[in-house]
Amino acid sequence: MISWWQRGIVYQIYPRSFQDTNGDGIGDLQGIIDRLDYAAALGVDAIWLSPIHPSPMRDFGYDVSDYTDVHPIFGTLDDLDRLVDQTHRRGMKLILDFVPNHTSDEHPWFIESRSGRTSSRRDWYIWRDPAPDGGPPNNWLSHFGGSAWEFDSNTAQYYYHAFLAEQPDLNWRNPQVREAMHSVLRFWLDRGIDGFRVDVLWLLIKDDQFRNNPPNPDWKPGQNPVGQQIMLYTADRPEIQDVVTGLRRVVDEYEDRVLIGEIYLPVQRLVAYYGANLEGANLPFNFQLLEAPWNARGLARLINEYEAALPPGGWPNWVLGNHDRPRIATRIGIEQARVAAVLLLTLRGTPTMYYGDELGMLDVRMESNYIQDPVEKNVPGLGLGRDPCRTPMQWNSADNAGFTAGKPWLPLDDDYPVVNVESQSTDPTSILTLYHRLIALRREHPALAFGEYEPVATTGDLLAYIRKHAGQRFLISLNLGGDPYAVSLAGVVRGSGRIVITTHLDREGETMTGDLNLRANEGVVVALD
Repeated sequence: MISWWQRGIVYQIYPRSFQDTNGDGIGDLQGIIDRLDYAAALGVDAIWLSPIHPSPMRDFGYDVSDYTDVHPIFGTLDDLDRLVDQTHRRGMKLILDFVPNHTSDEHPWFIESRSGRTSSRRDWYIWRDPAPDGGPPNNWLSHFGGSAWEFDSNTAQYYYHAFLAEQPDLNWRNPQVREAMHSVLRFWLDRGIDGFRVDVLWLLIKDDQFRNNPPNPDWKPGQNPVGQQIMLYTADRPEIQDVVTGLRRVVDEYEDRVLIGEIYLPVQRLVAYYGANLEGANLPFNFQLLEAPWNARGLARLINEYEAALPPGGWPNWVLGNHDRPRIATRIGIEQARVAAVLLLTLRGTPTMYYGDELGMLDVRMESNYIQDPVEKNVPGLGLGRDPCRTPMQWNSADNAGFTAGKPWLPLDDDYPVVNVESQSTDPTSILTLYHRLIALRREHPALAFGEYEPVATTGDLLAYIRKHAGQRFLISLNLGGDPYAVSLAGVVRGSGRIVITTHLDREGETMTGDLNLRANEGVVVALD
């Protein structure tokens, strides 16, 4: 049986930037409710929300101070319940971000933990005595710059924080922590939430001997400072699999829910998070398309390696953009962003889209007075800031792109009078129209939704493969280069083929035998006889 999360498409919304309804310049839950018809018309099957919980917003919601409520800037629990109901009424699912690795330092658990060494929640976090010289217990580094250890003068110990000092890490070796977090999942599942994307899942367990991480010989100045070390003792520890299995058991107490894991690891390690007997994450997020150089040979290799590495029965997935990485149109250009749309929506597995990518939105250059991301503030000048890809959704050509009647929390790109939903919805050649067509084609044909994947041998800038199911076959040919390319169909097409979609949206219905001539930066989907 094919589950909704296997057949469907996930659409990530960054709530601060989707739609503001009260004029404070920050998106809210009512705004998402008001725009649900857009998502439904686009054809996506599930909406995933970045964090909406109470938080001091040091890391914009990834520093949670209450796991079972909604931050007032977004709305109320009643608003979230209405969002669940309205999403379900439109035949879609709602997925929440779950941030279990760390809390805010303003969370009651941490306030109690740091109140004294004999606190009942002292062991809920990771505390260590100073090194003999009074410094940090070991060499572990924060992902947001500097040491991962913060000294607490009140109790004369250090606590560990993989990110900001205001984000102390929970101790997942403590059974009480696990049970408390399982209760959080049940709270939301009882309210009708359809699943969770688990933040930094591969970081939850740290070495119990607190050994120093070894140096990374491949690190170079100018790269992220955390990369100076191989995170041997602070990431992907063997014990993590028991934690993942525990989370999955809770989710499986409820019918037809999904557990998604954020995991930045090589594919050979990533697939371990499916778990023994597929008892781990339903979808360990596959970020290969976020990080790989955009060339046909490299992409063909990584697709084949991923398919080969999947455990029997493990369902693949693909991510083209998210709130932490530069937008796809910025990375590879708008012409290739159209080709990337074809790739994402025709590969085998669950695709995840990032809001605005269907418009070809670009990263927005941030002047210093607009920078808000703590990464950019802590590690300036390396291009690690995430503000540029988190800017408001561009709805129309009105002031502030229809996002807010106030001052938007981040600036919009100057291109919003043209690159917006309203203008692209009436343009038969727009990238938004292309997304609509691709999603509709995927929903119509099981071969594209969950059929087999068969690579086609090619050379140069061409990437090609076949999707097939129950006698239905589609050839996907993608020209990742700037020159025309002739594709021989000998041995691929038994009779003839018919183009059903091109990135240029102008050759649909064209029949071919022999060669398939691709223009520069063109991708096509061909129905094979």
